[in-house]
Amino acid sequence: MKTTHSPFLLVVGLLALSAPVPDRALAQEKPKVQVQIPDPGVPQGMTMEGKFVRAAYNNEGYVIIGYQLVNRSVGEDWMLLEVGLTVLDNTPAYELKRDALSLETPDGKTIPLPTISEHREGNTSALQNREKVQRDSINYFPPSATRACALTFFPDLTSRVLPVDEIELSNQRACLGRLYFKVPGGIAYGQHWLNVKFEKSLVRVPFRILTKDEEKLLSKNYKSISKQVKDAFKPKKQ
Repeated sequence: MKTTHSPFLLVVGLLALSAPVPDRALAQEKPKVQVQIPDPGVPQGMTMEGKFVRAAYNNEGYVIIGYQLVNRSVGEDWMLLEVGLTVLDNTPAYELKRDALSLETPDGKTIPLPTISEHREGNTSALQNREKVQRDSINYFPPSATRACALTFFPDLTSRVLPVDEIELSNQRACLGRLYFKVPGGIAYGQHWLNVKFEKSLVRVPFRILTKDEEKLLSKNYKSISKQVKDAFKPKKQ
């Protein structure tokens, strides 16, 4: 299991990208792409661990997502997110329930997790198979989270494991699994949020469904964008 050196070495997701027009006097220099970091509306830090990997955390909980498949599924009714969850040091273990998770779409709608029967009726097996090749590792957790934990709100459709309505989180458990959402009107481009209500706080993970031009811009400028995000959440000197 990969871990960060500190639970607070984490960054944000993408965002709105824009390439500024260079000053004529600096025309010979390559203009830097500027990142607009979305405002979650709650106190938290955020990180970008890959082109389609986003993490957010506060003093209580940590959430990381992988969404490469989602970015390849524009217009489809079902969204599959790979998700990792844990709580941070000094946070007591507790049960995270299904209704603590929701999706916010670019048009401002908040979508709850589907029921087990809704998910099974959705016939998401093809989506699950695509996810095996259209994915990125999200195995990045704070150092204390060393015990593997299956996030089984929606277990593999071919597995004998039964779905559950709650998952025990502790600072030693790195819980990984899939979340599904049925999106009215289909998955759209733009800014999305995965909302996770921990016992005492809310963590909102931003992820942007990129157009082809936005994805090209990110790919060409990933290091610069990643540095801007890290600088934005760099711990302040005392």
